[in-house]
This record gives sequence, structure tokens and C-alpha cells, in this order.
Amino acid sequence: MQAIRSILVVVHPSLPETLALKRAKLIAGVTQSHLHLLACSKDEQTDFLTDLTDKLQADGFSASAQTAWHKSLHETIIMVQQTEGCGLVVKQHLPDNPLKKALLTPDDWKLLRHCPAPVLMVKHDRPWADGKVLAAVDVGNNDGEHKMLHASLVSHAVDIANLAKTEAHIVSAYPAPMLSAADPTFQLKETIEARYRSACAGFMQEHGLSEAQLHLTEGPADVLIPQTAHEIGAVVTVMGTVARSGIAGALIGNTAEVVLDALETDILVLKPEDVMEHLETLLASNS
Repeated sequence: MQAIRSILVVVHPSLPETLALKRAKLIAGVTQSHLHLLACSKDEQTDFLTDLTDKLQADGFSASAQTAWHKSLHETIIMVQQTEGCGLVVKQHLPDNPLKKALLTPDDWKLLRHCPAPVLMVKHDRPWADGKVLAAVDVGNNDGEHKMLHASLVSHAVDIANLAKTEAHIVSAYPAPMLSAADPTFQLKETIEARYRSACAGFMQEHGLSEAQLHLTEGPADVLIPQTAHEIGAVVTVMGTVARSGIAGALIGNTAEVVLDALETDILVLKPEDVMEHLETLLASNS
């Protein structure tokens, strides 16, 4: 988080005291990042943006702003993120109508899938200092790409916890025992849990996290992540995605999409470096 030099903040005139800007100011206050405000609109929002930037500059922030529209909401955000070189996108999440979501892919899902930079979806106005930061890691996938992602997720969670002067926690879901499993490890609950706990040991030790800060539970991740977040009083959940083989481009895992509305917390979604580089190459070739 400390390396972020510019933050893209998606704002809208119909959202007074925008939650996205509130979170971005908190981060910029620690990282000294520049705040670039974006109003996604076909109509100029000069007065609205000038008022916001004047207030930010009066409070000591470095700030700029623009109105832009390019084909769709998520494409506009990504275009400006690339043009301005922003290392983080902050946007307020507005849940879609269930019927509309069943028929069309929500804009926020598209943004999470295709944006090369980390995206912070803001869902509430509770102070981050009032709760915990939860990193959701899939230690069942232990290849090199996932290991790098796990390290990034935990590192960002710890950074946010330090920023907010609160505590970082880790959650990972493991599968139910299967007597027919070829690997004896997966035939007993105790051996499955022990294997997952061992997989977490490295990054827990590296970041000085205690056993009490690790939550390993049997069951589906899309159910257990929101449940754990609620139980520990989390205010931010850090999640990740890796590329799916056989698909041109990077797609976010279904878990993050499913829990986007179910989680009561803000959500930071990260991708590994190679996935971000791949997305940037695709964007450059299509520009």
C-alpha cells in the first residue's frame, strides 16, 4: 500500500459525501498518494468536481479531477486508470437488482475482472479502526502463482490493519473428508485441517500473526468468508484472483463475485503481477 503514488477515485454527484472518497482520503493521508477523481458521465461535471478538489486541496491533499465516458462504466474507469497510471481504484459498490444481475453481468464484476490495478469496493461508512481486516486465502492451491498471491493478500491485509491501527486475520476454507480420495490426507478432517494449517504457517510467521488470527473452517468459501467476516467484526476483506487456463485474459474467480454482495465489509481485490501485466498488454493492443 505504501508504494501507491496515485489513487483513482470514482465519484458521482448523486452520492453526497461519497464513501469512496472517504476511504481514499484515509489511504492517501498515510501514503501521501495523489487523488484523481473521476466522474463517469457523458455530461461535464465541472462544478461538482471543482468543489471536491478545492476541499481536498484545502485539506492538504494533492488532487485532480476529470469527467469521462468511454463505451461503458468499467471501460471508462480502466481507460482513465491506465492513462493516469493509478495504482489503486476506489469505487463505492452499489448492489444490482437481483433480476438484472441474473440477466446481465454487473458493472462491478466487469471492473474486478478486467482492471489491471487493485480495486477497493467500498460498501459501508464504518471507521476501519472499529473492526478487523480479513484476508481470504485459498491455500488448497499451492502452486507458485497462488503462493505469490497469498503473500500479497496477507501483506496488504497487514498494511491496511497497520494503517487503521487494528488487527489482521486470515480465513481459509478446506473441503470435507472424502473416503474415496486417492490422497489419504483428504480422508480425515484432522489431516486436512493440519495440511491447510501447515500451508498457512509461513506467511503467518513472516507477518507475526498468532494462531488466534487464523480461521480454518470446513465448507464452501463463498459461505464461510462472509460468515467469518461477520463473526470477527471485519470492516475490510482482502481477496484475490489468478488467471484461468485456456481463457484469453484474466477472469476473477466466482467466489469473489458471489461474495461481493454477501459481505458486509469493504472489499479489496488483488491480482498477481503476471495477470496485471497480461491485462495491461491486452489493453495496450486494443487501444
